Amino acid sequence: MMRLLGQGTFGKVIECYDRVRREHCAIKIIRAIPKYREASKVEIRVLNTLKAKDPFNSNQCIHLIDWFDYNNHICMVFELLGQSIFDFLKSNEFRPFPPHQIQHFAKQLLNSVAFIHNLKLIHTDLKPENILLVNNSSSLTLCNGHRDPNTKSRILQDTSIRLIDFGSATFEQDYHSSVVSTRHYRAPEIILGMGWSYPCDIWSVGCILVEFFTGDALFQTHENLEHLAMMEAVLGKVPLRISRNAREPQKYFDNGKLRYPTNETSRQSQKYVRALRPLREIIVPSTTLTRNFLDLVSKMLAYDPNERITASEALKHPFFQLDFDQYSRELKGG
Repeated sequence: MMRLLGQGTFGKVIECYDRVRREHCAIKIIRAIPKYREASKVEIRVLNTLKAKDPFNSNQCIHLIDWFDYNNHICMVFELLGQSIFDFLKSNEFRPFPPHQIQHFAKQLLNSVAFIHNLKLIHTDLKPENILLVNNSSSLTLCNGHRDPNTKSRILQDTSIRLIDFGSATFEQDYHSSVVSTRHYRAPEIILGMGWSYPCDIWSVGCILVEFFTGDALFQTHENLEHLAMMEAVLGKVPLRISRNAREPQKYFDNGKLRYPTNETSRQSQKYVRALRPLREIIVPSTTLTRNFLDLVSKMLAYDPNERITASEALKHPFFQLDFDQYSRELKGG
């Protein structure tokens, strides 16, 4: 064992040296508690499916090398990768990624999601923390547009990624718990108790791509009503057909109108919601690139899960046909 890479409620991830293969690896060590052991066995089943269906890993999902049971701890062995995209953003003071890197991230991520959806699998916890860089080596460059022109920003040299953490992944035919996804990336149908399926992953991808573009999470909240108010501030009113299909429509809506703010809503919450900008002011459609990017993200963040673009459809979007030399000329007014 070399060093601790991370830890959570499930257990720890440790960098280890494999004496047989003579290479470094990452081992996820699950706590010796029955519910976590059972969950890890489901994760192993999912990971084995991913590897069997894509042995050469052309779909950028983490591959399970091996697993074993040690003193009642399930231990899963993975390739050693770089840091998460969230950790890279944090180390880079949450500066946005360059457009061509966002395009490459988006293409890989959608490729992974299309692959798992084709296997009748829903990830349910897509977020920057669960996207690892294969190699996080970067170069320093002067940060254009920063308030201090002498500030240097880190630019990734390799944007290859792996999608990780299939601990919450669910096969479409299996039991669906009522609440899934980390709060900031949770789709409206989950909040409203309408049931969920593949489109909830697409909503998460839309939130992630906006975060890559701005450097900040789109919906930074911890409460359902405030979350819905933020969605309305960015995406417009929740359609009547969606509010009517909520499990308890009266909890959040009054005749289709969101019940926000209430008497209990803090001034800080109201101030924060008022400060949010509509999506087309966050992604200003002033160039071919931003117009296409806005269109793609808008289709991912459709309120109605039945109208949300699929991963396979998204991969055919004009955003992925963009020529970045043309984009550079547009910026220079050429």
